[in-house]
Amino acid sequence: MTNNTSLLFSPLRIRGVELPNRIAMSPMSMYSCKDGLATEWHIVHLGSRAIGGAGLIMAECTAISPDGRIGPGDLGLWSDAHVEALKPVTAFISEQGSVPAIQISHAGRKGGRYIPWISRAPIPEAEWGHLIAPSALAFEEGWQVPRAVSEDEITQLIKLFASAAERAVEAGFRVVEIHAAHGYLLHQFLSPISNKRSDGYGGSLEARARFPREVVRAVRASIPQNIPVFVRLSMRDWLDGGISPEDAVRTAALLAKDGVDLIDCSSGAIAPGESINLSPGYHAAYSSLVRAGADLKTGVVGLITEAEQAEAILQDGAADLIIIGRKLLREPYWPRRAADALREQNANVIPVQYARSVSVPGKLTQW
Repeated sequence: MTNNTSLLFSPLRIRGVELPNRIAMSPMSMYSCKDGLATEWHIVHLGSRAIGGAGLIMAECTAISPDGRIGPGDLGLWSDAHVEALKPVTAFISEQGSVPAIQISHAGRKGGRYIPWISRAPIPEAEWGHLIAPSALAFEEGWQVPRAVSEDEITQLIKLFASAAERAVEAGFRVVEIHAAHGYLLHQFLSPISNKRSDGYGGSLEARARFPREVVRAVRASIPQNIPVFVRLSMRDWLDGGISPEDAVRTAALLAKDGVDLIDCSSGAIAPGESINLSPGYHAAYSSLVRAGADLKTGVVGLITEAEQAEAILQDGAADLIIIGRKLLREPYWPRRAADALREQNANVIPVQYARSVSVPGKLTQW
């Protein structure tokens, strides 16, 4: 074990998995698959961030079924072919000393969109098929009105989440994250903006949380006990009548009872018209609330760009894990620069193949 002076470069153990540092790559959709299959792009894209030194590498939002994709380029885990395509990705990440993770999801009423750099318009129902949601409410004007799922269909969706988690472990992933944020299906059930049901899956917060909780319990039961389960949770909807931070903390406390190990704190995207108060590290305050109110480990994402900022969040006790998104797209080797900024000489984020680029006999130079 290294003699680290920073929290950012200290190990984090969760169940049977130890992260070498507290830097995680956020799951970010690449829209670069065909039929949900990983490609060489994913090896290079995810592998370069592992070479860059991030302790946890989270693969993008991955669909549990073909109709659960955000769009046609999404990664999938609904067949054994997807497992085989992902094995080289996880093997390479692991070889670099990072921990491979994956986020599983169903897009619900936000499914069927074209690849963003081509178009953001929804794909017509005739081409994509009918969308599902807790209630028959379109995401926004001009989008397909989804069909409200039946309780029998909910039971089948729970099984699909569990099967995807099993395949994730078979593919070599050592952390499974369930996506219950950003306006996708599980978030749609949690939010009173999108969930108008009058059965046992709608109404009170506890009823709206029932489906996500059933998913968590099924996933937890389907994978080895040493594999951590994360949940990405929207901490607020930024709209009147939506989820409040207090609601999110109560939901996190319920999920803790079901076997969740860490809440990945994010927010927003349930519907158009949000007024988000953006500022550097703006989810850290919500992460702190979850740590205190739900007695859970947390990760925080959102406009975290500097090493000192990340270290301060950890030192303040606001989070256990720093999750970096766009900054890692711009700078795959950001963890190394962060180690330099924190004067962390034992960070172990430089592979042996690159060591001669940063040191000469008797002298250590910055990356």
